[in-house]
Amino acid sequence: MKKVLTTLLILFLSYVQYAQDYDFGKVSKQELEEKICPQDSSANAVVLYKNEKISFEYIQGEGFMQNREVHERIKIYNKEGFNWATKKVRLYNRSAANSESLSSLKGYTFNLIGGKIEKDKLKKEGMFEEFANKYWKFESFTMPNVKEGCVIEYSYQIKSPYLQIDDIDFQYNIPILKYDLKISTPEYYMYNKLLNPKSRYIPKFDMTKVHNSFTIHSKERSGSGWGVSKTEFSQSKTDYLDNVITSSEENIPALKDEPLVDNINNYRAKLILELTAIKYPNKPLETFSSTWEKVTKRIYDSDEFGAQLDKTGYFEEDLEALIGGETNDAKKIALIFEYVKRKVKWNGYYGYRTENGVRKAYKEGSGNIGDINLMLISMLRSAKINANPVLVSTKNNGIPLFPTRQGFNYVICMIEDVNFNVLLDATSAYSTINVLPVRTLNWQGRVIRENGSSAWIDLQPSINSDETVLLNMTINPDLTVEGKVRENYTNYVAMLHRNRYANVSHDDLIKMFEKNKGEIVIENLEPNNVKDVDKPLQITYDFQSNDGIEEIAGKLYFSPMLFLATLENPFKQTKRNYPITMDFPVGTKYMVNIVIPEGYEVETIPESSAVDFNNGAAKLTYVVRQNGKYLQLLVNLDLNTTLVLPEDYENFKSFFKSSVEKQNEKVVLKKII
Repeated sequence: MKKVLTTLLILFLSYVQYAQDYDFGKVSKQELEEKICPQDSSANAVVLYKNEKISFEYIQGEGFMQNREVHERIKIYNKEGFNWATKKVRLYNRSAANSESLSSLKGYTFNLIGGKIEKDKLKKEGMFEEFANKYWKFESFTMPNVKEGCVIEYSYQIKSPYLQIDDIDFQYNIPILKYDLKISTPEYYMYNKLLNPKSRYIPKFDMTKVHNSFTIHSKERSGSGWGVSKTEFSQSKTDYLDNVITSSEENIPALKDEPLVDNINNYRAKLILELTAIKYPNKPLETFSSTWEKVTKRIYDSDEFGAQLDKTGYFEEDLEALIGGETNDAKKIALIFEYVKRKVKWNGYYGYRTENGVRKAYKEGSGNIGDINLMLISMLRSAKINANPVLVSTKNNGIPLFPTRQGFNYVICMIEDVNFNVLLDATSAYSTINVLPVRTLNWQGRVIRENGSSAWIDLQPSINSDETVLLNMTINPDLTVEGKVRENYTNYVAMLHRNRYANVSHDDLIKMFEKNKGEIVIENLEPNNVKDVDKPLQITYDFQSNDGIEEIAGKLYFSPMLFLATLENPFKQTKRNYPITMDFPVGTKYMVNIVIPEGYEVETIPESSAVDFNNGAAKLTYVVRQNGKYLQLLVNLDLNTTLVLPEDYENFKSFFKSSVEKQNEKVVLKKII
């Protein structure tokens, strides 16, 4: 018994040492020998330790500079976790004097080889610099000699001339075993502290005040004329208080993505620090954006936003030639919208501000989001259309939780008229009036009107998007099936398909349509109205299927929906943590006509029925009947909601289960004796 207790004590002490020794470079054998994460056996990697310190240092002649120190140690269990060996750090890169920089980067990869710890140093060839646009760049590095079971460790500093503090993430997509955080801000700067209210994990904080000081050095030269000059050096010390936030968290669970989540980052545990005011000694209080009205006014008044709307000389002649004496506002809107889409192509960069200015973008035929859509608004206004910008945060940028300019990264156009209100985005070739790129469909946008007022508007689509499929099929004597299909798509469904087919060859398009349809051969495939976005997109093709019919004891079994049927329920999770979000409501209609082959008659057909979720939020209607020598099937699947809450997940999952089962029910034909 004494021996057992001694062994347990040794194991406990070694665990304590392993759990608490996080000095840089001191990786233990226990860490390298670990095969799975004890807290989450499904994890491909785990953050063993993260330490983050944010502080401000006074630099004479420059003021307070922000310093962010990061130290991370990560265990990689398998190849699926190798992506954690590459780190990408985003830095603001406005100008030489107003840019952030990464420094003091060092890192090692540790492997256990033959019972010994070997380490490889991060070298310059593993470091990369990438410029996203004129405002942002990325400093990236990839750790060397990454193998299954290795531990990587790195540290770096970010120097910033800005007082704004980036969000502090408390969650990764892998578990974090221990995280130490310390933020020290001078008393002169007031920050509003906000935890993400959508997160399921809530970290805890302590707040204290700590004495600090900085010293200013100066020199004076005395004496004049032919007298002896003398230089006197002096220094003055200023005492102040640091507001200190500390947090020490353990066993932070991974933020695991789920199907059909708008943006998993919206649910990440994080601390948001908003600079709300500055108060220097003996100076008045300076407040910053505290309301959305102030934020939008500051944006509108900037040279790279509102001033661009006033520039008109570069397009006036072209606009006159385009709309001439047209008096119908709807026609003028359509002409200008399509003209801008053709004239200036999106360069792939986001931003509500212009990148190079509307004049240059117009001349060169290329620009960012701000260049194109501010140009569109300006041209519409010149045509006497009441057009205004709408600030948007895209899906990948998340939802702004408090008033800030950084909450927006996109701008679109809104036309307000007594007869109609429409939203436009000229950055996508296949977007149409009130059909925006899906990236913009993120809850709400903020419209800024010419009179200075602003308001929230709903970005959720108000029009239905429909998919209609007509299938005519014949069963051949050899039990192959052949027939024709016509598919029609409208609005958002049409836009997504147009984007998908835009740069695909005809042969590859056929392969796309044959995929996941079993043993099928498609011929005579013809897309119609691909470029004519004002009409529904139409696809027609002939097909032959070799596995649609099953013969058992002289009877034929097949699903009347054939390859159109959904084969399995897409919702398999037993529990849902986050809402299901769909971009737009969709109505799908299948109309199937089947010729009953000679020598056979119908023995059984599926019963007509309906399945409902939440009083019509989603609904399936299934109607099948025999009409002479034909079987006729009509299936409507309507998804009228774009949001399903976690508490409704079980019912929604059950709805889809019933829908899939219904789609796969069989018709049975028997031979006529």
